[in-house]
Amino acid sequence: MPDSLMYGDDDMYVVLETNQPEKFLTAAELVVKLESVLSTQQDDLPPDLQGMSTIPEQAKHLASTACELDLGPGEFLQWYVVRLEK
Repeated sequence: MPDSLMYGDDDMYVVLETNQPEKFLTAAELVVKLESVLSTQQDDLPPDLQGMSTIPEQAKHLASTACELDLGPGEFLQWYVVRLEK
C-alpha cells in the first residue's frame, strides 16, 4: 500500500491499462481517470470503497491507498508514482 506522505502534489503517475500505451498523469488527472472508471464499476466495487457515497470520494481514496483496480478477467488498471527529471 502506498504511503500518501511520500507523495506530493507535483508527482506524476505512470498509468498502465489493458490494450493502451502507458500514460503519464498528474495526481489530479489520475483522480479524474479513476472517477471515469469507477463510474462504470459501481456494481463491483472493492470492499473499502463500498461505504463511500460519491465517486469523487472513492477515486481520491483509491488514488491515495492503492496502485491497482481489478476490472475483471484479463483487464487491469495500475498506477505508480514516478519522478520525472526536469
